Parts: sequence; C-alpha cells; structure tokens
Amino acid sequence: MLYPVTNEKRTVIDLNGVWGFCLDDGTNEERINNSFIALNRENIAVPASYNDLKDDLRYREHYGWAYYERTFTIPETLRSQRLVLRFDAVTHHALVYINGKLVKEHQGGFLPFEISLDGIVTAGSTCLLQVAVDNRVSHSTLPVGNEDGTAFFGSDNAGVPSVEMAKKWRKKRNLPNFDFFNYAGINRSVRLYSTPEKYIRDVTIVPSVDGADGIVDYTVDTDCDSVFVAITDREGRTVATAEGKEGRIRIENAKLWNPYPEDPYLYTAVIKTESDRYDLRFGIRTVRIDGRRFLINGKPFFFKGFGKHEDSPVHGRGFDLAFDVKDMSLIKWMGANSFRTSHYPYAEEMYSLADEEGIVIIDETPAVGIGAGTAQDPYKTFNIRKHHEDVIRDLIDRDKNHPSVVMWSMANEPDTEHFPESAEEYWTSLYDYTHSLDPQDRPVTFVCCQNNYEVDRATRKMDVVCINRYYGWYNLSGDMDAACYALNIELDFWQTIGKPLIMTEYGADTLPGFHLSQPEMFSEEFQVMYYDRINTEFDKRDFVIGEHPWNFADFNTIQGVYRADGNRKGLLTRDRRPKMAAHYFRKRWTSIPTFGYKP
Repeated sequence: MLYPVTNEKRTVIDLNGVWGFCLDDGTNEERINNSFIALNRENIAVPASYNDLKDDLRYREHYGWAYYERTFTIPETLRSQRLVLRFDAVTHHALVYINGKLVKEHQGGFLPFEISLDGIVTAGSTCLLQVAVDNRVSHSTLPVGNEDGTAFFGSDNAGVPSVEMAKKWRKKRNLPNFDFFNYAGINRSVRLYSTPEKYIRDVTIVPSVDGADGIVDYTVDTDCDSVFVAITDREGRTVATAEGKEGRIRIENAKLWNPYPEDPYLYTAVIKTESDRYDLRFGIRTVRIDGRRFLINGKPFFFKGFGKHEDSPVHGRGFDLAFDVKDMSLIKWMGANSFRTSHYPYAEEMYSLADEEGIVIIDETPAVGIGAGTAQDPYKTFNIRKHHEDVIRDLIDRDKNHPSVVMWSMANEPDTEHFPESAEEYWTSLYDYTHSLDPQDRPVTFVCCQNNYEVDRATRKMDVVCINRYYGWYNLSGDMDAACYALNIELDFWQTIGKPLIMTEYGADTLPGFHLSQPEMFSEEFQVMYYDRINTEFDKRDFVIGEHPWNFADFNTIQGVYRADGNRKGLLTRDRRPKMAAHYFRKRWTSIPTFGYKP
C-alpha cells in the first residue's frame, strides 16, 4: 500500500482537525443514529485517542462504541480523478458511513485501510462522513483482551468469591492481556487523495549488492501500458534507468544504507507511466543471519535500543509528529541504533524518519497477550489465526520497502509453555507464512515471555531468539546476585541452541527523582545498578547480539495495584526527561560500536 503523496498527478486533502464526537451509552450498539449523535455531540481532535481529551471518567474508562462525524467537500477540479478515502489507523473496529450509507468495515487498530469513492460521491459535492469505533478487546482481537473477568497482572476482584459473582455487580470494562493502556479512536491521520483513473497501485523494491554495485529488483503494480523508472541519488541526479513493469537495475558504485551512526544513504525511485507518477525513497542494504550473527551489509550488527510505545500526554496513542522527531533525537542522543515497535505497528511517518536517520526497526504486529490469563489452549480455542495472517500480510504490504525494517516480529509474549505442541505448530507455520510474504525475505521472530524455556519448543525455531526477562525485578526481586545467577543458567541453555539472541525486554520500575544512598527497588540508583549487572553478563556472551531495555519512556497503563501512574520502567519520563539510567546507557552505547562489537 503506497503512502499518499501530492505531485503533478496526485492530490492529498487533509481531513484532520476538530470532529463531532459522542460516546455510545450502551443503547445504540453499532448504529449511526443521527439524532443520538446530534443530541450528545461534543468536539474531539483527530488524530488522537479520545480517552484523555475530556476531563470525564466516562471517556477514560469507555467500553464499546463511540461515534465521529464531519463534513468534507470534494473540489470540482478532481472530477476526472479516482478518489480514495484513507484512514491510517482506527482502533480497533471501525464502521465508516458516507451520507448515512455503510461503505467500509475494518478490524484492527494499527494499520491503514482505504475506501474507493467511485460511485459513492461526486466531485463538487459536500459529504457527511461518520465513523463508528469499537474499542473492545477479546480473545478474538489483536491485541488480546481477557474475557473471564481478570486483567493483566492478576485478579482485580480481590475478596469476591467468584468471577461470576463479580460479573453481576461490576461495570463492563476492557480487561487487556497487555500492559499498556487501551487507547482508542481515530488515532492517526484521515485523508482524501486522488489518483488518475489508470494509476500506480503498488511498488516493490528488493535491493542487493554485487561487489561495489547496488542491484535493485523492482515490480510496479499498474494497469498502465508503459512504465519508466529513474533512480536518482541524494542530489537528485539520475544514476540509472529502466523500462517495464518489472526489472533489474544496476547502480554502479552504489552508496549503501547503513545504520546510525554511519550514513543511511537513500535513493529515490521515480516511477512514471503515461498517466501517473510516484516517487519512492529506498535504501540499498542487505540483511541475513550467519550462525549466531546478524549481518547488515555483511557486517555483524549489534542492536542497541529499546522497546518503545506510541504514548504521550494528552494525545494518548494519537499520532504526534513532534513527539516522533523528539524521540528520534533522544534515540540518537543515547547512542542507540534501533527499536522494536512494541507492541503494534507504528505510524508510517516514524518509519520514514528511521529511514532518514539510520535507526533500525524490529517491526511487530499487535498480537500481544495470546493465551495470557486463560487455562484454555488459545491456538485451538480462540478465533485469531485468520486475523493474525491478515495483520501480517497488511504489515508487510505497508512496510516492505523501508530499509530501516530488518526483522518481522509476529507477536509479543504469547503462551508457548503450557501448550507447547500447539504453540510450536502455530508459530512455525506462521513463521513460514511470514517468510513467504516478504519480497526481501527478512528474518522472522516473535518475542518470548518469561517461561519454562526448556519446555517452550517454538521460540528456538525462530531466526533470532528474542526474549523478555525480568530477573531481579518480577522474580528474585532486588537480589541481583541471585538474578545474575539465574540469568546465566538460562543463557547457558540458549547458547546450546546456536541462534543469535536479543534481550528485547529487561528493566525495573523507577520513580524519577527517588534517590537512595543504597540501590533499592524503585530508586534511580537501583535502575542503573540493575542494568549494569545484567549488561555485564550479556557482554560475556558472543551470541547475545542485542540489548533493548524496557522501556524507552514511561507510559500509561490500566489502573491497578501493580501500576502507579502507569509503567515506570522508562529510561525517560513520559514527557521525555532523562533518568539516571538514560545517562548510563548514553555512556555505554556511545562506547560500543554498531558493527563488529561481537564479531
């Protein structure tokens, strides 16, 4: 799916701004009822999560449907153009109406969807656009919600004899199987764009290297009769050309896309047909696994970075380009070179920034929490497989051309321990499916939760072993000698598997400004000591090829006794002020090379 652009052949009209909005009161249930909306209409910002935009607990704890509406006018100048309405993300289930008619239903809250307006609207007309949004999560959604009355991190019904009794008196709530707030609404941009009637539908770039030259295999999906491709360099000079809907282009003495702090060089493929044009920026780089090494452009790469969230004050999970630019600056300030899109695909603009800045991405689906909080075999019981495949397909379709994306993560912390045979079949078959979709055939993984790793048969089958471990925090709490001992026992096991390993989460909740003379839990001193002790063990192991502390910044969560004003494991506060640990990693990572640290 191509990102909307404006050029001499295409037009983009921004539909962001202040929309009309109201929460469903439990009686409307999925229907756009104009009298109901008119009676309860308030103003809301798009894009943004609606949860924190009103000083009203109903918004914060809303469960179910909510309704957006606005009008838009189609310029008469677009009369001969093909018109498309695009939503970058609506969380989680969307029904889109134009002039009262349902024109689109979409499941999944973190990837774009489009609506062709041919036969629905006409140029020069003013249209009523309405969107119904359902924020509910369940065992059949991604991310997963818990349906048996308990939330992530254990029971919230203390003192109640049974879950069934709790259901009789408690209000309906979203009970996530994930440790981040279930922000909802039209979280990313809404745009109307136009193309010619015969247009470029998609472009696929597959780069490789032959000696000093770059090779670009390309495919252009179009009904146009003629296709011309020109490759331009950073200065806009044409360095190679080709004709045809698919082909191979050689770029002599090519400059490679390299991760920060080296040069992330980008070329532009200028694709022209008799009626359309699309410019696509791309990088020439290679990615492959060699034994226990992760190679980018043939050199052993070491992942220095974070798990991260799209999370900021007021906006919630809403797209905020200013925060993206600031976060990219802070990533580089700390000497990092990578992050994982935990636990869902991010806005496309962040990937483009990463392309330009040289920051490597592990691109993750929203499949977080599969199997948590249930005694049933999730792989045989829950209706998730088709939706999971759809999300992976749409993710790769959207992000396949980004040089910053070097690996696909199919999920975060599924249950792979209690039903090991079902988990192995599910994840290895999905692993094959993911590989089959990617034109660049990047490595594929999923991220494993703390479990009985000897029983888990799925994690070891991935291209890269990615594990989340909290020795010294959630278990062996505060006892770092015992934590390091237990960690080394596990690392001894993974060393026998013969795969590269990234510690994709490890960390400690830390209250900013809480200082002690001795490092105890929740103090900034403990967070630094914790990371120093754990990192010292990583440094001894050549197959540990990455460290992603959890988390880049503090983030919001559901309320509960395990969380005080959210998850406080950030190296930065939620408003991006550094804790002591940020300075610790800045010193560590600026002294560790991006390439060749563990050859």
